Amino acid sequence: MPGYILLEIRRTFRDTSFVVFGIGMPVLMYLLFTNVGSGDGDSAEWKTASMVGMAAYGALGASLSTGMGVAADKTAGWLRQLRVTPLAPSRVVTGRAVSGSATVLPAIAAVLAAGALVNGVRLDAWQWAALTVLLWAGALPFTLLGLGNGYRLGPQAMGVVNTACLMGLAVIGGLWFPLSAFPGWLASIAAYTPAHRFADLGWAVSHGSAPALGTVAVLGAWLLAFGSYAVVSYRRSARTV
Repeated sequence: MPGYILLEIRRTFRDTSFVVFGIGMPVLMYLLFTNVGSGDGDSAEWKTASMVGMAAYGALGASLSTGMGVAADKTAGWLRQLRVTPLAPSRVVTGRAVSGSATVLPAIAAVLAAGALVNGVRLDAWQWAALTVLLWAGALPFTLLGLGNGYRLGPQAMGVVNTACLMGLAVIGGLWFPLSAFPGWLASIAAYTPAHRFADLGWAVSHGSAPALGTVAVLGAWLLAFGSYAVVSYRRSARTV
């Protein structure tokens, strides 16, 4: 299993499109959102909040992109090869989730570095460390969602679904705009979305406090839901590939 994880990590980082869009795009969007347009971009508080939101967005995109590789593997016959190995379905999904989580870290680090070096965001050392670790660990549910989609869908359908999931979760979760800008009914729904609770891990730390137990509980529920979806999708793919 460790060898399988290292193999998948190397394959991901050899993908130029992942490096450019998965890591570079969130940084570009963050700098545009905080330095172009309204005067809110001059606020230190807005630059910090947007930094956390865009780091979460970058992690979300990198996590979901794991499913793109899975969909391509189905077409290439790699999944058939995995099924003749001793790896159980749960271990295959877990291994791919771990390798996918490793690719999330550069996307988070790039946005945080832009916040500190370009926008002058100032946090204590423990806050920077906690932000990185919590956003990294908290992205696991989305990696599992991407895997579930990848095992269930073909490459073309996966591209459409992946984009829809990324944009939908990011916008409704308040990663681009604060929930205070939403209508009341939509803000109530958005508060329980996985993307919002994910970013809330970082927002809490940026304000000097620990994440709320409710946030951890909601993310845990989404982790179980997406994990079950990924395992079921992998087993289902055995009947279609």
